[in-house]
Amino acid sequence: MQHADISLTDCATSPNDLTGQFESLALVLGDQLNASHSWFSEVDPQRLIVMMEMRQETDYVRHHQQKILAFFAAMRAFATALAKVGHRVLYLRLDSDGNKHCLRANMEMLAQLFKVQRICFQQADEYRVDQQLQQFAADSAVAVDWYDSEHFLTERDSLQRWFPSAKNYVMEYFYRRVRKQTGYLMDANGQPIGGQWNFDKANRNKLPKQLDVPAPLLFSNNLTALAQLLRAEQVDHVGNVDAARFIWPINRQQARQLLAFFVSELLPHFGRYQDAMSARGWSLYHARLSFSLNSKILSPREVVEAAIEAWQRQPERIDLAQIEGFVRQIIGWREFVRAMYWQHMPTYRSLNYFDHQRPLPEFYWHGNTNMRCLQHSIKQSLDYAYAHHIQRLMVTGNFALLAGVHPDAVDGWYLGIYIDALEWVELPNTRGMSQFADGGLLASKPYISSGAYINKMSDYCASCYYDVQQKTGPQACPFNSLYWHFIDQHFERLRHNPRMALITKQWQQRSEAERDSVLLQARDYLTRLDQL
Repeated sequence: MQHADISLTDCATSPNDLTGQFESLALVLGDQLNASHSWFSEVDPQRLIVMMEMRQETDYVRHHQQKILAFFAAMRAFATALAKVGHRVLYLRLDSDGNKHCLRANMEMLAQLFKVQRICFQQADEYRVDQQLQQFAADSAVAVDWYDSEHFLTERDSLQRWFPSAKNYVMEYFYRRVRKQTGYLMDANGQPIGGQWNFDKANRNKLPKQLDVPAPLLFSNNLTALAQLLRAEQVDHVGNVDAARFIWPINRQQARQLLAFFVSELLPHFGRYQDAMSARGWSLYHARLSFSLNSKILSPREVVEAAIEAWQRQPERIDLAQIEGFVRQIIGWREFVRAMYWQHMPTYRSLNYFDHQRPLPEFYWHGNTNMRCLQHSIKQSLDYAYAHHIQRLMVTGNFALLAGVHPDAVDGWYLGIYIDALEWVELPNTRGMSQFADGGLLASKPYISSGAYINKMSDYCASCYYDVQQKTGPQACPFNSLYWHFIDQHFERLRHNPRMALITKQWQQRSEAERDSVLLQARDYLTRLDQL
């Protein structure tokens, strides 16, 4: 573990601290911490690099405090690193004099104050921020130059360019295109190594009881002063933290250490157990690199290439299914959801295919529920600002969908509670994949299950108050009756979905008495969701 304190060495923290003239301002957003960006290849004394901590970012959703701390700490570390090599940096802290806490207002203030000839923006990845910058550029008398963030492997409009006549987009085809484009896991003849593109069927195993899971690599960053600042500024938040020993990587050195730990210790079992859930650990074999990737501290290329290099070096230890499963997550799914986001915004954020209206159950904010799977997944999220993709999809997301929760409420929770959550990646994963609120733009079917799937992929059910085998009764697993209630409620829509036809037929073939019994149980649970 490493111990680090965060200070803004050599950075100006108020416009009044700066002397001299500047020809240009270059804005670096909190998720643009890319040290390899061409902007930083040489020092330009006539350019002022601007970074900002703003209430518009702390307040647009109720965030986990670890998420706010991680982004602000990483921003401060990045600004300090730039200043140390000679870049002129203005860093507006949350408590800086003159900070207007609005991106556009701050840029208008700085443009007027420094009377620069031009302003430089990297493309923003969140629609709301992109709109602010676009509007500023349209209204500004100062010339604005736009740059790529130099991070992603694909362009924003890649779906439209690659599949111009497609009515629906399929991740697998997108993934294959990126594989061919990059050459990752391809042979000399342009074919996938191993003769197939996808080894997903080999990557769905439950965690064996006798398998010892390595302890996660944790850091020990002292963010006490930053946590005190959040309290002093009365920033609302959720979740828990030990600010004196902050466990997440906040700079490039730590992020690279976490990457090295993953490829050395976890990658050999990653794919095989990537869908497994267990109360025995909160990170299991997952890389936990998503914050470092989404803040651009790490690039997808270096992450994928480090993993492939480890596989090539030790093929007897890391098999093809393990490396392919990981590479697919980075160059396939991650790039695909970003492309889907930009293809369908801004209407995507308002889609509600099933017209769900219920509020989010209160236990999502504290984890106090008798359902062991939800209890563990939510409390883990509150403790670490993290849960892996199956916990998000098949536990918290699954329950919210079965309970008929409004997608806005689900989005707000996911966007706030997870350290890696930015809207471009959260919204398609939540509103599309998890809640099917887009009606199938992203996923081919609703990802719902009864308790049987959770029991198959986890050890939660063995210690649960509810009985996963029971569909009705006072201790029947709520997932069981809510699953069939969902099928019944949306029967006409689901029966026309080829991947749901067998399930809807099974429901139709049940006796009326059996259906009524299950639906009565579900309705009882729905009237008292907060007490489950």
